[in-house]
Amino acid sequence: MTFLVPLDGSPLAEAALARAAEAGDAFDEDVLAVSVIPTGNAEYARERGWLEPNEEFDLDRVVSRLHTRLTDTCPSADFRHVVVDRYAPSGTIANRIRGIAHAEDAALVFVGSENAGLIVTSLSSVGSGVAADDAYDVVIVRHRGPGIVARRDGGHRRPPKSDFYLPE
Repeated sequence: MTFLVPLDGSPLAEAALARAAEAGDAFDEDVLAVSVIPTGNAEYARERGWLEPNEEFDLDRVVSRLHTRLTDTCPSADFRHVVVDRYAPSGTIANRIRGIAHAEDAALVFVGSENAGLIVTSLSSVGSGVAADDAYDVVIVRHRGPGIVARRDGGHRRPPKSDFYLPE
């Protein structure tokens, strides 16, 4: 079983990766981060922080930076990148992520999105396309702060419950 995270380098995608890492540790499961990169699209890459403002598109540089972000957040995660056409039609990125989720038999997909709101289809990113597949469960991460496990490790544990009374 695999926990999959679409990774575009955004703070919420990185938060989703952190949550997947926590869940992976808790359930002893592998985490796979997937980045879909439109080849040659420097503007797209700059918008996501993959390139500096004046840098030309270089696929190796983009993949290296995404991988560095991955290892900074979750060193134990596997990483895969997929290249699509610069002018790939709408839905291509979500379709590639869903294809990898199926191939890897993903049990959970962690999607970082500010727009999760009340309805999953309101996601403005690839989230709605990825979440539409019923072959896996989807965890939507809307906050950048530490996850449940990290908060618990910070000393916010509940007091232990009392022992049950057992008759003699």
